[in-house]
Amino acid sequence: MNIADIIVILIIAVLMIFACREALKHFRGEGSCCGGGNSVSSSNKTLSNEVLGKKVLKISGMHCENCAAKVQNAINAIDGASAQVDLENQSAIVTYDRDIQDKAIIKAVEKAGYKVIAIA
Repeated sequence: MNIADIIVILIIAVLMIFACREALKHFRGEGSCCGGGNSVSSSNKTLSNEVLGKKVLKISGMHCENCAAKVQNAINAIDGASAQVDLENQSAIVTYDRDIQDKAIIKAVEKAGYKVIAIA
């Protein structure tokens, strides 16, 4: 093994260490893909009219509080809808004060980068 081989192995080892550190940050919800240092704050929304009903969504792809906040904000941006997102259960409860099509909710969640698995 010559000096060039040793240098290449050392560079690969250093890159692997950094990659593992970033992967651990990601799975703890601290990585930049989930908002890392730039926390997304969720806004609670109160409906202006009487609540007509609620829908429970099962959502995949949320890894941290920033993900949950993005989903909540996306649903809250729909006129007449208010969401409470539960990261642990990977779900959202959507209350509404007017008729809102499931397609509109699904579109908002997918635009935020997540997937609706089911709506009940």
